Amino acid sequence: MSLTGSNNTTRSNAGSGKRLWLTLGLPPVIFLVVIVLASVYFGAVAGAAGTAVTSTTISEQVTRATPILLLGVQLALLLLLWRTLRAEGVSLPDMGWRVARGQQLWWEVGLGAVIGVGTAVLYFTVLSPLMEMAQRTIGDYVPAGELFPALSGSILPFFLANVLLAPFVEENLYRGYGLRGLYGRFQPPLAIFISCIFFGLLHWTGGFWYVLLTGFVAGGIFAGLVAKRGNIIAAFAAHLALNLVEFLYIWLWLSA
Repeated sequence: MSLTGSNNTTRSNAGSGKRLWLTLGLPPVIFLVVIVLASVYFGAVAGAAGTAVTSTTISEQVTRATPILLLGVQLALLLLLWRTLRAEGVSLPDMGWRVARGQQLWWEVGLGAVIGVGTAVLYFTVLSPLMEMAQRTIGDYVPAGELFPALSGSILPFFLANVLLAPFVEENLYRGYGLRGLYGRFQPPLAIFISCIFFGLLHWTGGFWYVLLTGFVAGGIFAGLVAKRGNIIAAFAAHLALNLVEFLYIWLWLSA
């Protein structure tokens, strides 16, 4: 299976230019809307209870509710994906949910899982400490060390959002639909670069350095797997393995 597939598949995946950019650009906006709505809700509840409403208390409540908000965002993105694919007439096999002749499903899944676990180990041992160092020395709009504690507030919603939904939803949005649509408009290196930007922007709540880390390290690895393997299965397996290790790390270590 080639990068762009057959001519019909390329036209189908490229789809409407307006819809492509809208689908790639909406997710971070959806995240922002969810946070604003949560802030308004917590402020209204506090006001109704006669409690003093301050930006600090609302921010703390939003932070504690982060896993639940993530679950809401993933469900909204799943709806966006479904509406987009339905409007474009694109199926899952069109987006790479099939192995090419000569490929084996078990190999694609295993390869992706190994790369995902390796990426997770690299992240926790090298990249995350470097990110926190950059946050402390250069600065960021999210203070160093606040990302993982926020995620550990509610384990079940975090598992549903980050392990069950995010790998499937995000791989389909950014690598399945988005990247293959970009292939119809740009050369592969530029298409991958643009997809990494949009993927990073989805994670804007983690801070500037987290956007770069998720966009160009994780997103680059996932997009590279799609380009190299010609399917989305390996990238999905890598994404799932990475997020599963992240969940286990937060659950077993930070929660303790």
